[in-house]
Amino acid sequence: MDLPKKKIGIISTSLAGGGAERSSALLSFMLSDLNFQVYNIVITDNIDYDYKGILYNMGIADKGNTSIFRKLKKGFLLRKYLNNNNINTIIDNRTRTVFLREWFTKWIYGRRDTFYMVRSHNLNNYLPERVFLAQLLFKKANKLVCVSKAIANSIEEKYNLKNTVTIYNPVDFSNIQADTFTPIEGNYILFFGRIEDKSKNFSLMLEAYLLSQVYKTGLNLFIMGDGPDENFVQNQINKHDLQLYVKRIPYQKDPFSYVKYAKFTLLTSHYEGFPRSIIESLALGTPVVAVDCKSGPSEVIINEKNGLLVENYNPEKLANAIKLLSEDQKLYDICKMNASNSIAHLSLATIAKQWDALLTAN
Repeated sequence: MDLPKKKIGIISTSLAGGGAERSSALLSFMLSDLNFQVYNIVITDNIDYDYKGILYNMGIADKGNTSIFRKLKKGFLLRKYLNNNNINTIIDNRTRTVFLREWFTKWIYGRRDTFYMVRSHNLNNYLPERVFLAQLLFKKANKLVCVSKAIANSIEEKYNLKNTVTIYNPVDFSNIQADTFTPIEGNYILFFGRIEDKSKNFSLMLEAYLLSQVYKTGLNLFIMGDGPDENFVQNQINKHDLQLYVKRIPYQKDPFSYVKYAKFTLLTSHYEGFPRSIIESLALGTPVVAVDCKSGPSEVIINEKNGLLVENYNPEKLANAIKLLSEDQKLYDICKMNASNSIAHLSLATIAKQWDALLTAN
């Protein structure tokens, strides 16, 4: 057996819940299959997704410690783990919002090759607002790996950081196209993702659904997921008297049966990165109606070919798009027919080659 190319630590907050975490899990499979030795390092004890490689669960390693120095202790534990296992490359998949914590993290990582993921166009989740602080942290990083071209362009323009590269989120076609889906009863459109209004904009979603009046034809709206704004969403449903037509569905580890049998899926976000909900929907042959938020949708959705791309913050135009795709059978058939092939370039094999080239060049 060949020796591993490198020992790589993928550092994530968890391996559960969101698209970023699912992407981390998929990355562990890609890199392991490329003969890298992968260490999945998670900060919290929250594991839902399958992964490949070795797991270091810091939530368990530090369990029971409730002191104010807990985060500091975790930093020393991580540094010790990296040193003891001779891990020479870091892929940092966390959000990074506190400068002093990230300065301490630079000491933890030391002189290892370091690749920082940027998964949202809300750059403040990953880089400090002040330019000189961002340059202090990231100017000498191997790469800032952005999940959309729009993110990379924004970082270069705002921070004058030239060490960006774009690698899209992949889709595991072999997993989500398996013939094992349970048929879902009903005629519905679907949102699936984190229930967090500050990013997903459920107010716009529900207003547009109401304006479209497609519920009068029996086309319901399913909202799947969990998060901090579940009560807010329910209050919005009640406000619009949509209780009979909007169904709340708890978070599903594998949402793909619901996605496959949806008429189409819906995205109304204030901002994104490169949303997994869109590419997983298309992979299953389900068209998408999405607002043209920054970033991601415009780099995936080909208007009237695999879905509809709509001006953001315009409930009337979004309502018209929902109504159009639900009623125009010819247009719908075109979008459905093209959906899966439109993202063939996002297969695990293709994205894995890009990661292999990046990691072996450094």
